[in-house]
This record gives sequence, structure tokens and C-alpha cells, in this order.
Amino acid sequence: MNISEIKSARAGDSYFKVLHPSGLTVYVYPKEGYNSAYAIIGTKYGSVNTCFSLDGGEKITVPDGIAHYLEHKLFESEDGDAFARYAKTGASANAYTSFEKTCYLFSCTDKFEESFEILLDFVQSPYFTAETVAKEQGIIGQEIKMYDDSPDWRVMFNMLENMYHHHPVKIDIAGTVESIAEITAEKLYQCYNTFYNLNNMALCVAGNVTVDQVLSICDRMLKPCEKHTIENYFEDEPYEVVAPYVEQSFPVSVPLFNLGFKENADKPLDEKRLAHTDILLEMLASSTSEMYQQLMDDGLINTSFSFELFEGPGYRSVIFGGESRAPKQAAEQIKQYIAKVKAEGLSKEDFENARKSVYGDVISALNSVGSIANTILDHHFNGNEKFTYIDAVADTTFEDVQQRLMQMLDVNNCTLSVVKNGEEA
Repeated sequence: MNISEIKSARAGDSYFKVLHPSGLTVYVYPKEGYNSAYAIIGTKYGSVNTCFSLDGGEKITVPDGIAHYLEHKLFESEDGDAFARYAKTGASANAYTSFEKTCYLFSCTDKFEESFEILLDFVQSPYFTAETVAKEQGIIGQEIKMYDDSPDWRVMFNMLENMYHHHPVKIDIAGTVESIAEITAEKLYQCYNTFYNLNNMALCVAGNVTVDQVLSICDRMLKPCEKHTIENYFEDEPYEVVAPYVEQSFPVSVPLFNLGFKENADKPLDEKRLAHTDILLEMLASSTSEMYQQLMDDGLINTSFSFELFEGPGYRSVIFGGESRAPKQAAEQIKQYIAKVKAEGLSKEDFENARKSVYGDVISALNSVGSIANTILDHHFNGNEKFTYIDAVADTTFEDVQQRLMQMLDVNNCTLSVVKNGEEA
């Protein structure tokens, strides 16, 4: 078994990376003096992975929404439901499917070992039948309709549909009522056997645990997997957005907007470029930034305003959004501000403040076992490492951020999505 300790002089902390004989990559981050523990296991399999091949075989296409469907079904077994088992240990359990991964997690303050065994058991024990799959279609169909009625959800997916020509990131994570009707037990097993191979997965446990404690359970519970080669296929995506504007009527009291800037995404951002991007966005759009203050002073946004780097396999964009009584005007002001700083340059004082803020946030997040485990898993699936990212933030220069600005936020390649009351002018 290959065990390495990863240390950070800056953070004064360390954790362990284990290449387990089963094929699973295991991270253990002991936190002395903590009462709680948090465990998350994930597979590099999300809603966008609908066309793939295994070991160079034929190309397989599966229905939209199948990754999310599989997440729901995996909690079930012949003996009952995993949530019912967790209820007996007192752990708080959850799961989620994103565009690029599926994760299962729990947190607890006692009975860690029992809860951990439940986690490792049910993710390795699929149980799908025609009857149970059919039963789930109605439940997920209702979930899809619920999201269709959510203005926050619609403003985002309308933007993605207007941004991406071909990439499946434009398709709802849960699929459509029509696509999930095509899901069968056989297709679920096919996706499970492809993507839930332990070599395609990672586990992180943080908090009141020891390496020996975690590994002894892993040794007992994990079933060795033969490594396979998974190839995912995506159509070539043009650089340009589909259209610059989309609008939908919804009974909302204040209009919502998402302004997305599309970027080329040939490969994921490494730790340095990710650090440069995070600091740049903090400079441009945090609540202390000049742009934010101008938008607030002009009454174009409120405290719901947010920004994010939106990135995954084959897609990358920056999204600004929130509530606005004049969304077109707010979007125009954001674009004008970006064009201005590209022409005139950034402020060194703003850079120093933003770098300290991002660094402070990533260091303070080391006090949360959930944040630790989630970010280690995120970095793992992107081929990055948490402490290397922290060093990259600390070492970022003003010139790094200035250069990153010139590579992104193309004001001629963005799309605005608005959801507003149909009665408004």
C-alpha cells in the first residue's frame, strides 16, 4: 500500500494520500481536538458523461439524466434503504450529482466506524430491477418539473443553452421527463460498471479519525477492481456563444439575471491559473470592489449579487448574477467595467487586498471538516492538490493576475439570461 504524507508549511497542517490496493485513492485528514468526522466518496461521473467507451470498445450513448438517476437508485438494496441504516447510527447523510461527478457523504459526531461501513457498503452494492427503476421515474419526473418551476434554475440553464452549442453541460443534470423514460436497469448497470470502478473514484475522510482507523475499514470493505480505460466523447464546441440574450417570463417579484462569459476549455486550470482566476474575480466583483460599489450605488444589484468560475470537462465560463430591477443595464455596466480595466489596468492595492482575502478564506476553510474533504476531492478530480493551490494563492503576483485578465472575460463573447415577470415592460 502506497501512503504519503502531504504537508503544508504555510498552513501548518498535513494529510495523507493512500493508493489503496483496491484501486481507490483515499485521503485522510486527521483534525486533532475535533469531535466530528466527515466522509465523502465520489466518482468522476456526472451528467455530461453520456457518450463514452470502455477499454477502446464501441462508443456508448446513454440517456440524459442517467448519472443523477443512478445516484438515487444506489441508496436502495434488497435489504432496504441506506438512509434508514444511517438513521440508526445518527449520521447525517446526503448525495449529489453535478455536471462532472457524483458524490456520497455523511457527517457524524459518534459511531463513525458504523457509518463509514454503510457508505463503503452501499456504493459497492448496486441493486436495480425493472420494477424499482420504473418506480423512480415518477419521483424524478416530479423533481424535474419542480426545477422547471424554479426561476433560479431556469435563469442558469437558459444561459447555458444560450452559451453552448453542443456541450451537454447545457442539459439539465436530471435530464428530461422524456430522457429518463428511456432508462432501464440494464443501462444503469452498464453505467455503474463503467464509472463506479474504484480506480475512477476517490474518498476523503476528515476530522476526528486516524489513518489506521480509516484504512482498517477500507481493507475490510473495499472490493479490488481491475483498472479500465474510460474515454468520454464531446462534440467540438465553438468559441462563440450561441446568442447574446435570452429572456423568460416568470412570476418573480424582482427580475433575475445571469451574465456568462464563455472561455476556451481545452484542459482544466492548474493550481496556479486557478489561483490567478480566483484572485482576479475577487478583485473585480467582491463586495469591496469598485464594480460592486458602482452597481449598488446605481441601484442595479442588491446583496444577492454573486460570481463564480464555472468549469468542468470541456467547458469553462465566469458567471455574474443575482437580482436586478434593470438586468440589461447591470450587465452592460459589468461589461463596461471589464473593458475599462482591460484598457487601463488593474489596481495594485486592489490586488493585494484580494490576494489576502482569498488566502484568508482558504486558510480559514481548514477549520471545517466538510470544506476540507469537499475541496480535496474537487482538486483530485481536476488533477490538482489542495496545499499546492494554497501556495499558488500566496505566490500569485500582480503581473500574473493582469495577464490572466487578458486571457478571459471577453466582453464580445458573453450571454445574458433574464427571468422577469411577464407583466413588466
